[in-house]
Amino acid sequence: MLSGLCLCGKKALVKYFKAATGSEIIPGIIAIIQTFGSRINAHPHLHFLISEGGSDRKGCFHSVSHFNDDLLQKLFTREVFSLLVHKQLINLTLVQKILHWKHTGFHVHSKVRATSKQEAERVGKYMIRPILSLKRLSFDEAQGQVIYQDGKHSSKLERMDYLEFIARVTSHIPDKGQVMIRYYGLYSNAHRGKMQKEGDYPSHPPIIEDEASFKPSRGWAEMIKKVYEVDPLLCPNCRGQMHIISFIDDHKVIDKIISHLKLTFMTERPPPPQRVQQELLMAAEEMGEYF
Repeated sequence: MLSGLCLCGKKALVKYFKAATGSEIIPGIIAIIQTFGSRINAHPHLHFLISEGGSDRKGCFHSVSHFNDDLLQKLFTREVFSLLVHKQLINLTLVQKILHWKHTGFHVHSKVRATSKQEAERVGKYMIRPILSLKRLSFDEAQGQVIYQDGKHSSKLERMDYLEFIARVTSHIPDKGQVMIRYYGLYSNAHRGKMQKEGDYPSHPPIIEDEASFKPSRGWAEMIKKVYEVDPLLCPNCRGQMHIISFIDDHKVIDKIISHLKLTFMTERPPPPQRVQQELLMAAEEMGEYF
């Protein structure tokens, strides 16, 4: 499943870049798969070193200097759940339950920037760091226990039987043929070879600096219209087409707005049954649209 997890991260990034620029662009991605945490425990996660933007079909580079971690996290979460549902390792009922948790277990952090070759090398070394550090490792011969420091600057020490220590370390050895470092998009050998073969691989491609605002997908609005036969983007007063300014998903804020405006809602028809809701969710996942 590690290969699938890596592809989920790549797909989420590609969809994010499309939302940020409004164009189908190809970013450069160096992906590192790691299975261990600071305690040599099982903690599968990804490290991506990516270009701040990507190239379109015409060879123009679209710059994207700002990343919305919340949106990236939602895209990545949906991709992972879509994979697990497809593999029949989880059902939609449990997916919906987890999505309503305060902490789903998914996290995205994109604040680290490499502005020089030295910084890029430092980040790269961190991404491919080994499973454990010998400086944090010691052995109690009398007790036959291994002592490991939890974190570089932490005072927490974990003691474990030496057989358990060996089991932890060996559990993170990749399977035969398992590739832990992958290259996608502009950084892949296939893409660079194709561009060079076609003679369309400029050393300094034109750069489009202006970033377009996010363009939310209309898929959710179209599906609401099909199910409830009501256009959510049609103004009830002037019957004109409304434009999305922002999305509010905090229930407390929504309740305050409804209370302040003294709004009441009367549905013209009941919501679809649970079976139809699940079919709609699966259809939305197949189309790659999130709402």
